[in-house]
Amino acid sequence: EEAMLAEDVRANKAIGEHGADAVLKSMERAGRGDRGARVLTICNTGSLATAGWGTALGVIRSLHARGRLERAYALETRPYNQGSRLTAFELVEDGLPGTLVCDSMAAALMQRRGVDACIVGADRVAANGDTANKIGTYALSIIAKHHGVPFFVAAPTTTLDSGTRSGADITIEERPSDELCCIDVGGGQRHRIAVQGIETWNPAFDVTPCGLIAGVVTERGTLEHVDGKETFDIAGCKNAAAAEESAKRRKLGA
Repeated sequence: EEAMLAEDVRANKAIGEHGADAVLKSMERAGRGDRGARVLTICNTGSLATAGWGTALGVIRSLHARGRLERAYALETRPYNQGSRLTAFELVEDGLPGTLVCDSMAAALMQRRGVDACIVGADRVAANGDTANKIGTYALSIIAKHHGVPFFVAAPTTTLDSGTRSGADITIEERPSDELCCIDVGGGQRHRIAVQGIETWNPAFDVTPCGLIAGVVTERGTLEHVDGKETFDIAGCKNAAAAEESAKRRKLGA
């Protein structure tokens, strides 16, 4: 278990470094390489969701460690509020410059204040690069595309699923209506804010098409689009990671 914990932290920190490189390179190409990064994220991808450093939030931590983070913006992530409950906590706890915004404020934020990059986590990345993540991620990617903001996915190779052809093959969980219609008020109690009798549709995740993603950041580096296509070589990355792991095991067994 300790070895698994150490490996998860190592992978997360590698993702953080590769992601920070990708964000800063994109800023240099845009002529903004002389200042700190303004980064927007959704859901929680930090130490509360991983073994320690985090994936997307790990990229933000790495930028801060280099002195290159101007501000991290966290979407509240309705309806379960992982952003306001968890990510905001981690930003404050670590002393990172952070600002919480409503999900519906993302477009105005990009328009009025400017965002250099979006960095999100992933629950699963299909063979073509389509990415399933917390509901609202797809909408954020569309807004980012309109404003010319690069949209990065940060995920360990264990999240890459080369056996799933595309996002269309990913089953999306639908959550109970209470998560959408009620708010927790403490002590295990909930207060209903929506009228009784209204029907709901509450998918937990959505799928961001690979064409809207600028890069998939893994512990092995940042995957870019296959030449002339909008897809990513997820299988190639997965196979290389497996071969590397196999070589390590052989070496340990020698």
